[in-house]
Amino acid sequence: MGNRSSCCAYSSPQVIRNTTRVECTRGLDFLEEHLPEGGVSFNNLQHISEREPDDWDSDPSLDPCAGTIFMERSKQAIENGMVRKKSQHQIADTRPLKKSSSCSTIYLDDSTVSQPNLKNTVKCVAFAIYYHIKNRTSNKQIDIFDEKLHPLTRDGVSEDYDKHNPEHKQIYKFVRTLFNAAQLTAECAIITLVYLERLLTYAEIDITPGNWKRMVLAAILLASKVWDDQAVWNVDYCQILKDITVEDMNELERQFLEMLQFNINVPSSVYAKYYFDLRTLAEANELTFPSEPLSKEKAQKLEAMSRGYEDKFISSFDLRGPISLIFRSVFTFLI
Repeated sequence: MGNRSSCCAYSSPQVIRNTTRVECTRGLDFLEEHLPEGGVSFNNLQHISEREPDDWDSDPSLDPCAGTIFMERSKQAIENGMVRKKSQHQIADTRPLKKSSSCSTIYLDDSTVSQPNLKNTVKCVAFAIYYHIKNRTSNKQIDIFDEKLHPLTRDGVSEDYDKHNPEHKQIYKFVRTLFNAAQLTAECAIITLVYLERLLTYAEIDITPGNWKRMVLAAILLASKVWDDQAVWNVDYCQILKDITVEDMNELERQFLEMLQFNINVPSSVYAKYYFDLRTLAEANELTFPSEPLSKEKAQKLEAMSRGYEDKFISSFDLRGPISLIFRSVFTFLI
């Protein structure tokens, strides 16, 4: 992780059997390790080296074709939302019509897969966490995430804290506070959700009223270190959450990484899948992304962005021709 506050400053004897080398990717030091035959993984979890390719088909955080868990758990709400919006459209003649592109004007919102809108993306991720808690299939959890055992404040939590599901506004406020204070990007919010669902798949636990804050905190901490070249140190989060110690942050990060089996890679195709699923969830919950006419200046900006991201994502998406053609055509049309 590049600093003494990192959990990877030391190795865990429960998992590390033979560390061959340490590499650095996007500011994150990660370990490439090999378990001997018959080695036991942390808490009897299956190690990433032991996972067969067939296992990936059911893991939405690795397979771009597998449905995301939060979409499945919010399926009923999405269907109800779509039906409700359709009914309102049929009976409300005064409802403003959605702006549509024409031959003379192209309408776009300021959220794209490469540069999502920060506020709306955080709201969408908060909705995903909300539905994870509301429609969970069990109450399984691990001690390190239990807020009764490891409270984030000196006052602790009430005895019935884990009995009441948090509202969306409460989840959004917690996530927004961390993102604003640490100055994190919208992309980190999407990576955070990917890591949360990967944790649920690997460790076979659920997000519950009693553990959601610490699970989200650990996912945000790791996502910021993976995505941002200048990551926020563990001790910096202790300045945001005044009553938490750096030792607790280190242990939280260490165990989170071990449960992920140090698999922190997020394919660009998986990232895109989560982005568009979050857009669908936003639409069902009437969270709008305001559209504005595409101006010459915006077209120039999109053209410049497309050139940079062509090379960045070419290894996963063979779209060099179509991307370039689309943006150059739009730019030429506006000139």
